[in-house]
Amino acid sequence: MEIKFFSAVATLIVVSLVTGLTRAMPYLIFGGKKEIPSTVRYLGTVLPASIMIILVVYCLRNIDITSFPFGLAELISVALVVVLQVTKKNTILSILFGTACYMILIRTVFPL
Repeated sequence: MEIKFFSAVATLIVVSLVTGLTRAMPYLIFGGKKEIPSTVRYLGTVLPASIMIILVVYCLRNIDITSFPFGLAELISVALVVVLQVTKKNTILSILFGTACYMILIRTVFPL
């Protein structure tokens, strides 16, 4: 029992140190008066949208369009998120309503 406890504590310490180090690295490397390289600035502007596109594709990859419900719950929810994001420009609102729409649709309209 003692070995498991110390192993768990050691694991938590290592994970905490690595997490802290990775979060501190940008400030250690680019802190102060150092100029941020153009490549890093470019990645900072491009990567957020790229990651969101990858997440959407990952979430929609298993849609079966050959059998009922033909991915309608997913497509309706994605459409709602797009409409809310374009009209309200509020990411949290879009995520909350899109998730709620999807959960309601798969539980009531399109139960599996």
